[in-house]
Amino acid sequence: MEPTVFAADSVQTRAEFERDSLRVADVLRERGVTLGTRVILKGDNSTGYLKTLFALMDLGASVVLSDQQEHVADTSAVATLSGAKLVLADEDAAVDDDLLPVRLYELLVEASGRPVTRDELCFDDWAARPDGLIMRTSGSTGTPKCVVKSGGSFLRNLERNAAQIGHRPDDVLLPLLPFAHQYGLSMVLIAWLVRCSLVIAPYRRLDQSLRMAAGTRATVIDATPASYRSMLGLARRRATLRDGLRAARMFCVGAAPLDQALVDEYQAEFGMPLLDSYGSTELGNVSFATIDNPVACGRVMPGLRARIVDDHGVEQPAGTTGEIEIDTPDGLTGHLGENGVLEAAAAGWARTGDLGRIDADGNLYVLGRKHAVHRMGYTLYPDLIERRVGEAGLRARVVPVPDEKAGSLLVFFVEDETGRDAGHWRTVLQELLPVYEQPNRVTVLDSFPLNRNGKVDKVRLQRLAAEAA
Repeated sequence: MEPTVFAADSVQTRAEFERDSLRVADVLRERGVTLGTRVILKGDNSTGYLKTLFALMDLGASVVLSDQQEHVADTSAVATLSGAKLVLADEDAAVDDDLLPVRLYELLVEASGRPVTRDELCFDDWAARPDGLIMRTSGSTGTPKCVVKSGGSFLRNLERNAAQIGHRPDDVLLPLLPFAHQYGLSMVLIAWLVRCSLVIAPYRRLDQSLRMAAGTRATVIDATPASYRSMLGLARRRATLRDGLRAARMFCVGAAPLDQALVDEYQAEFGMPLLDSYGSTELGNVSFATIDNPVACGRVMPGLRARIVDDHGVEQPAGTTGEIEIDTPDGLTGHLGENGVLEAAAAGWARTGDLGRIDADGNLYVLGRKHAVHRMGYTLYPDLIERRVGEAGLRARVVPVPDEKAGSLLVFFVEDETGRDAGHWRTVLQELLPVYEQPNRVTVLDSFPLNRNGKVDKVRLQRLAAEAA
């Protein structure tokens, strides 16, 4: 089958999609976008969004990605910081009128019916730019940063990614992720590099996405753990939605810690595991579990290196827990400083701030963030406590709150849609944990709050914890 781009309101062959993107590129050129022009692209997943993105890449522009739900003030700050000359935005994307935004709909109307002088997009100029892509980190653990990456290093990273996972031209990729972030953008461009089909689904409406998966016979699904948990519930309740997962040969997951209990449920329900992965906006995609090696986050891709170090930076042997460090040729060029000047990233081994271990076979286990807190004379890692209780089937997030006497108070947020009360879960936690790791306060939530990237919103949980404590 010829590569196809499926959307909720359109179906186009790759060739048709490409010609439309070239028409948008001509419109943007007339509006002053040339090689190296910095342009903010703010919008939600759609064919128009992708055609505009590909047009900017074809022109060799420096693409500054902005999430559609980003606050107006944040978009204005990034525009000032990056020196962006143009803001392209969805109709629904909030942008300060002082930035004179051009709406994507205007571009598509102006591009409609234009003759095209070329048949194929070319990303060579974009790949050569050290600032081909500027992305904001998710801000799940603090203040977002503007990460600058070269177009070429981003694409090379995705070529490694596709080779390790085993994407094929006959695949139909269904990324249930925002395209303005690392993971979602990776899947879009992998579809382009591999020349396979792509489904642009409404990832916030998983029922609709599963119906599209059934209609397109999606073979590779990428989503966050939270989305997989919701999809499992939908599939169990409605047989027609379960059909959306029947053609899949891989369930790929990333962007947030994965609970073993959820992996086991997918294995039991569909006979296939969830294939975990590890990466970041700064370092790109790093390691992947695969069909042949569905262990933890799998092995680091060829061309990259990973190691585990102690608090003094000394490399640790296999099986030892410590901080993950990565050496990659695909990492960031640098960050945008407060004055908009590029602050170059150091070469070599990069600290990640993540705890993990590497087994004797080279598989990477990611255990959580390396945020140590001191309590009752002990040094504790909240993410490790979360993982321990998660192995017992309890979905919890642990937020420390400073305390003069104890050093830290621990507020546990437990996700439980059945509504069992805090007393029930406190008893369960007391049986699982030693005294110095037990909660000072337990709060039960129907579901954890998520940020725009599908990760648990730890900033919001910190506010709730402060109020609870």
